[in-house]
Amino acid sequence: MGVTDDEAEPPEASAATPRFATVSVRAVLEAARGIRSPLVLIDGPSGAGKSTLADALRASWIGRPPALVRLDDVYRGWAGLERAGAELARTLVPPLARGRMGRWHRWDWVHARPGELQWRRPGGPLVVEGCGAFEAGSAASDAIRVWVDASDGVRRRRALARDRGAYDPFWDMWERQWRRYVHRTSPERSADLHVRSAGELPRGEQ
Repeated sequence: MGVTDDEAEPPEASAATPRFATVSVRAVLEAARGIRSPLVLIDGPSGAGKSTLADALRASWIGRPPALVRLDDVYRGWAGLERAGAELARTLVPPLARGRMGRWHRWDWVHARPGELQWRRPGGPLVVEGCGAFEAGSAASDAIRVWVDASDGVRRRRALARDRGAYDPFWDMWERQWRRYVHRTSPERSADLHVRSAGELPRGEQ
């Protein structure tokens, strides 16, 4: 059984945080004001800047920082994009809304097999970040939905600059899954906040 990162220290905000993240964080914090246990969903294509925004949001959160679930930890391999959102839509978000424990399985990328079962206690803010996050929170009518995007060229350059080349053979496969997800669910239409990132992000961010 794994431990959620409820108590993990958020990364420190820095002058290197991209402007799009700084501006977006202020908008999300305003939207979350007055919500007892806010749920923030950060979705968008690979390489758009979702992880950067999630980290900046946690670093700037007033009070107890949100727990963070990254879909990168949930995908069951390179073919697992659509299944991950659907899994969290059953096992994580609805139970938390009912005041019960939420759960998900962490994927062991090194051994290509399911890893530890992760648990999340109800209460407190939560951020779900990754391709398919809107589907993970599809039943949460009061969730704050943030759509992050960038040009295809910028996204591809960012994405292939990370993972020491491990992502390179799977870019096209992932993009096909992503486009199927978008065609099936039209996630951008449900966004409360649209973010367009440009330029460079810290190496390894998405």
